[in-house]
Amino acid sequence: MTQISSDPFTVGPGQHATEVEPHVFANGATLVAAFQVGRIAPGCATDIGWATSTDGGNTWKNGALPGLTIGEGSGPYYAASDPSVAYDAKHGMWMIASLPCGNTAPAVAVSRSSDGVNWENPVGVDPMPVGSDKTWIVCDNWPTSPFYGNCYTEWDDPTIRMSTSSDGGMTWSPPATTADSATGIDGQPLVQPSGNVVVPIQLDSGDVASFSSADGGANWSATVAIANLQTYIDPGIRSGPAVASAIDGAGTVWALWVDCRFRANCSANDLVYSTSTDGVNWSAVTRVPIDAVSSTVDHFIPGIGIDPATSGASAHVGITYYYYPQTGCSSASCQLFVGFVASANGGATWSAPVTLTAGAMGLSWLANSQYGPMVADYVATAFSNGVPHGVFAVARVNSGTTFDEAMYTGQGLTVTATGRQFSSAGDRPLHKLSDKIEIERSERGSVPPKQRKAKH
Repeated sequence: MTQISSDPFTVGPGQHATEVEPHVFANGATLVAAFQVGRIAPGCATDIGWATSTDGGNTWKNGALPGLTIGEGSGPYYAASDPSVAYDAKHGMWMIASLPCGNTAPAVAVSRSSDGVNWENPVGVDPMPVGSDKTWIVCDNWPTSPFYGNCYTEWDDPTIRMSTSSDGGMTWSPPATTADSATGIDGQPLVQPSGNVVVPIQLDSGDVASFSSADGGANWSATVAIANLQTYIDPGIRSGPAVASAIDGAGTVWALWVDCRFRANCSANDLVYSTSTDGVNWSAVTRVPIDAVSSTVDHFIPGIGIDPATSGASAHVGITYYYYPQTGCSSASCQLFVGFVASANGGATWSAPVTLTAGAMGLSWLANSQYGPMVADYVATAFSNGVPHGVFAVARVNSGTTFDEAMYTGQGLTVTATGRQFSSAGDRPLHKLSDKIEIERSERGSVPPKQRKAKH
């Protein structure tokens, strides 16, 4: 592991030193990650941090976004949450989308940078939202696309909303809904070479679904079901069935989530996925064979990346995730690790998993949140010049009341079809059991008590 950032703040009510919930995006040798810094227990964080490498992940610079939060010192909003990163190749612009917290904030804040290091004050998307949660951003970087240079943000209130920018993130269209005005959370838009935008998402109904736009974001389709969620509630930690998404170099979309359908009595979660070439027709749910279905391992909070120079049966896929070696553990006994698994042949077979953490993390070492001890609702994996890079939160033992939870990446990871390979081709779903589906609600109105008092 290589540490790429740490919490520089001391201002209350943030929990210091904590960093949680990262996303990362790569363009050539440049990787830009964003994450929450100084997690506030009732919701949101002191600010959004960034870490950037311009040499393929060997060295990193880091800092905090300006003009966003009161805690950072130069922004108007109480706090911020839910960061994601995109790069707009047409306009040469990096963007970090985040959720400004407080009762008078835009649905999404977009911070821009031409180099991934020097960041402008954010611009707002939809200044009059009812509420918002789980922001996400992507840009159309296909030169052959009729909508090359469009960028798309997604959020929910809980009705799913989409907004489009065609000027490098400076201005954004009024929010649009899906044709069926669906409600959901954790949408992650992806753009195919044709310019078609596909958004896998978790619906409030309990389905993994998707919707799309074929006209550059002017209109969005009704949602179509991918699969019904079947999940095991991971003990002791904030987690849920958030959908992670990625796209290969030919435009095949992968939707990945946690699921217990292959485990007897829904006793633990595997990572499962479905793929689509059009966002409408999806493959059968397939298990990532990290462990045997008879194992005691519980897997959760995955982040998937695909090398954009590969596709189809030769796609290089990398997944970073958290896991417990022993399912059914207690808050006091659970041991938390970070793992990585890869496929060099589009999911036909998978490598043996690699443990990225040097030892187990205790749950008491993690920042507190309104849903329990927290590392993330999502993590990420990105490929830079063929090399996979996961970014993830790792905690070390507390020093009194001070945490030691920071951002790390794994060095020296590869995607290879050599060595022992594992397949889930013979797996069959066992049931339609599920624990109660966890639906997170917006942190946007979470105002830290001290700052709420100061406001009056």
